Amino acid sequence: MRLSEVAQRLGREVGRAVGEHQLIEDGDRIMVAVSGGKDSYAMLELLVSLQRRAPVRFELVAVHLDQGQPGYDGAPLRAWLEREGHRFEVLREDTYSVVIDKVPEGKTYCSLCSRLRRGILYTAAERMGCTKIALGHHRDDAIETLMLNLLFAGKIAAMPAKLRTEDQRNTVIRPLIYCAEADLAAYAVERGFPILPCNLCGSQQNAQRKQMKLLLDTLESSHPQVRQSMLAALGNVVPSHLLDRALVTEVSGAKDPTLDGGEDRSDPLTQPQTKRRLPLVVARGD
Repeated sequence: MRLSEVAQRLGREVGRAVGEHQLIEDGDRIMVAVSGGKDSYAMLELLVSLQRRAPVRFELVAVHLDQGQPGYDGAPLRAWLEREGHRFEVLREDTYSVVIDKVPEGKTYCSLCSRLRRGILYTAAERMGCTKIALGHHRDDAIETLMLNLLFAGKIAAMPAKLRTEDQRNTVIRPLIYCAEADLAAYAVERGFPILPCNLCGSQQNAQRKQMKLLLDTLESSHPQVRQSMLAALGNVVPSHLLDRALVTEVSGAKDPTLDGGEDRSDPLTQPQTKRRLPLVVARGD
């Protein structure tokens, strides 16, 4: 079967991400987190395609988490996984009740929901002997996260292609990090994926991430390469032109006396940033 143009483009972008960031190594056993959304379906298929032609050998295990959302029906996803011959496991944890109980009315659910889901996947990955966990975040997710952190959290941070968790237990990879959401949406339609709706985050139409998406759409209507330019910027950081003194000092090798007791630190506004890397602050599942 001849691959469509969009399938070829997505395949190239996944291959580029894997190669540039060394996302996959020989002998890896990779948990592929499949939410039932368009992005994770595409990620699984693209990784299977990569597996067939890669110079290294690695295993893929699809894992889906039933979070106990009302009206949830995972049968179409399970049937698809079985029909396509994928190895898979379905986990069941009622995070929905926890999120509804803990998040005040009017606040977004995504942050807590994501943390709970991630913790369950991390634990399962250890149990299953997985060396890496593949998440379906794409180019637009990374750019929107950058804008959210910049505008609302006072940080310059996005989503890394590869991340070792703070407890060193797991390695997270994002093979779709160079892939455009529009391409993934077109591919999902082309392949006829049985999409499972999210009744939790999908119910919050005014979430800040949706506002960022609208803003980017508006900018891109006049400047079609805005998203691609922002993605390029994430890989073209100039530390000397930022205001993070600790980062500038680390890169330049010069000692900044104000970071070594040389100033009055009683004012919190004079405190230097303690982190020297661009941290992941806002994240989401697909």
